[in-house]
Amino acid sequence: MRILVTGGAGFIGSHVVDRLVAADHHVAVIDNLSSGLKEHINGKAVFYRCDIGDTERLERIFAAERPDYVIHHAAQISVQNSLSDPLQDARVNIMGTLNLLNCCRDFGVRKIIYASSAAVYGNPEYLPLDEKHSLNPLSPYGVSKHTPEHYIQMYAGAYGLNYTVLRYANAYGPRQDALGEGGVVSIFIDRLLQENPVVIYGDGEQTRDFVYVEDLAEANLMALERGDYGIYNIGTSVRTSVNSLLEAINEINGSHARPVHKPARPGDIRHSYMCGEKARLELGWGPKFSLYEGLELTLKYYLNLYTGKGGMEGAGSEAF
Repeated sequence: MRILVTGGAGFIGSHVVDRLVAADHHVAVIDNLSSGLKEHINGKAVFYRCDIGDTERLERIFAAERPDYVIHHAAQISVQNSLSDPLQDARVNIMGTLNLLNCCRDFGVRKIIYASSAAVYGNPEYLPLDEKHSLNPLSPYGVSKHTPEHYIQMYAGAYGLNYTVLRYANAYGPRQDALGEGGVVSIFIDRLLQENPVVIYGDGEQTRDFVYVEDLAEANLMALERGDYGIYNIGTSVRTSVNSLLEAINEINGSHARPVHKPARPGDIRHSYMCGEKARLELGWGPKFSLYEGLELTLKYYLNLYTGKGGMEGAGSEAF
């Protein structure tokens, strides 16, 4: 298959690219490197440094690559940035996706796989969250991740574009940025390894559904052949408190860090976890990594990174 991955230099996207290359697909990556890193791009993938808002260049790439499938991970991912600059958030997540959809239509793409988010749900009305739950996003980011779902469904009806939408729970794993809007796992590990205080907002009893990045990559590969015209939650169906998360990291690391508690942040959701039954039945997907196993692998990655053994050989070379 010929597969184009947007955001393929990013945290999740680069893992998806690795899995696609390992499965002997022809893979092209589009990334503007605003948050992704070139060294994360598999050396066997074709790399185009391009913003998905650049309509003319995007069309040239599609003309050159003629992808059968598009896996769309390129996004503005910071909730805080979406609040401070909702116009830019919409330009990237909504208008950028529309540019991509037009190319899918014009160049005969068979299917698009779209990385959405649990942020589309807002405050849970019940738990676990299933795909029938109402959508009430609390931030511009949640709105801008939800809106493309409607456009994708419209393009399916109007132009016959097949799709699968994957709504991710809280992702963690190697290559996640510990700065800015990085996930709590990478932030905790980074602060532990640098011997800085670990900060928890609120009492730490708030719960989330933590899903390992390799499990997310697996869901993308399964969606190539399954889940046509479907929307799926991709989570573990297990909720873990932030306090328990830190305890597990301490245990694996052999550390005894005590958190510094700060006031809870306004708008933070208290409890959230996903129902993965639909993904299990229709995609054949389920998490293979327990939280403890995923944390062990993640900690090992960051330990190697901090001792100078991290990184990736043979990063992709850039095409036109």
